[in-house]
Amino acid sequence: MSFEAGAKPRAEGENLLARIALRFAAWSEHWFPDAFIFAAAAVVVVAVAALVNGASAAVVTKSFGDGFWSLIPFTMQQVMVVISGYVIASSPPVARLIDRIAALPRSGRGAVAFIAIVTMALSLINWALSLVFGGLLARAIAEREDLKMDYRAAGAAAYMGLGCTWALGVSSSAAQLQANAGAMPKALIEITGVIPFTQTIFLWQSMAMLAVLTVVSTLIAYWSAPSPSRAVTASMMGIDAATRTPPLRPRERPGEYLEYSPAITLLLAALAGGWLIQEFAAKNWILAISNLNTYNFGLLMLGLLLHWRPRSFLNATAKAVPATVGILIQFPLYGGVTAIMTAMTPEGHSLALRLAEFFSSINTRESFPVVMGLYSAALGFFIPSGGGKWVLEAPYVMQAANELKVHLGWAVQVYNAAEALPNLINPFFMLPLLGVLGVKARDIVGFTALQLAFHLPIVLFLLWALGLTLVYTPPVIP
Repeated sequence: MSFEAGAKPRAEGENLLARIALRFAAWSEHWFPDAFIFAAAAVVVVAVAALVNGASAAVVTKSFGDGFWSLIPFTMQQVMVVISGYVIASSPPVARLIDRIAALPRSGRGAVAFIAIVTMALSLINWALSLVFGGLLARAIAEREDLKMDYRAAGAAAYMGLGCTWALGVSSSAAQLQANAGAMPKALIEITGVIPFTQTIFLWQSMAMLAVLTVVSTLIAYWSAPSPSRAVTASMMGIDAATRTPPLRPRERPGEYLEYSPAITLLLAALAGGWLIQEFAAKNWILAISNLNTYNFGLLMLGLLLHWRPRSFLNATAKAVPATVGILIQFPLYGGVTAIMTAMTPEGHSLALRLAEFFSSINTRESFPVVMGLYSAALGFFIPSGGGKWVLEAPYVMQAANELKVHLGWAVQVYNAAEALPNLINPFFMLPLLGVLGVKARDIVGFTALQLAFHLPIVLFLLWALGLTLVYTPPVIP
């Protein structure tokens, strides 16, 4: 009997919430279109709304075309986040590190909790790195014969970085965008100004929320993992967990000499190291790391060093590129949507201003974090893109924050914390991890849905309570 044929009785033995989540995952996997369709639909809906708001067809179409390429710098930056994360995680030294730490857990449940902790920590640095590293760690532990780990629960734990904590660290697309004037659309700068990391992810309130969510997620991962008698292992699912990245093939031609020599790697790393030393010496380290170009540059050069030979680095890069397709295709659409939303009518009222007025009218300073958190989480299920969705929301959300005197950095963190919630049940960002694990979304989403049931009320409460401790300051326009 195959795993699929025997899975139903096991699912029925789980708690009610897990059964509902598994059925929902199967339904969404069957009926939900590609995320590109949601982005394209957003263009159509916003264009129609702008026309209803009084903008002419000429203004709407021109705004769409003008804005289509407005996010190209940020798009490429996010592509490099994915590539650098994959390159580092798949390097031989990191692969050996994974094998070593895979020997640390002493029980199946302990292994699941351990994977959750590791991936949440890594997600604060690079969300793509956390996905790939977490998936490879789950596979390495699944190889062990001395403990019986539920592979589905382990896969869900490997997703906790992106499903819980990534947007509260330097990997946050929204915080990175707000800290980099060169990457922001001009219309957004005029509303929010530049908001440094000290006012977003490095707020003590943000770090307190991160600590709470890390502890809660780890405990849920541990207690929701099935006992050894009920665990479904990788072998039971027909998965060979021993899969490894193939070694380099032998050099065949003289022209490949430099591809296999570390000389080029060392020279590039020396140049990069010299620049990074000067960059951090000239600036406060927080300001230096807030620059997404500096962040990506350092990670990419680290990946090159870890692979040692240029050919190994290039092979890893080639494998990482397919994971960037969604970013490359969707972000230009988000840029067009932003331009349409901020295009002025003859009366001087953009769609973004209308929405800002609406959210200001139904909110107070105290209710803003909860209402906007719920709104952002709901929208995130249909537009699964942290940076792209922020560009859509920011013009009217941040305008409302200004009018209600909500701390602008905390408004960004409201988005960050809430935006991660739909990731727990949306298959879009699971795709890179699922590819590493060799499973389907429905295999792990029951466990991630259980996390969502706990996260939603906790996140909303923390956004409200911690937001009360912050004082509004006007935006700084460069």
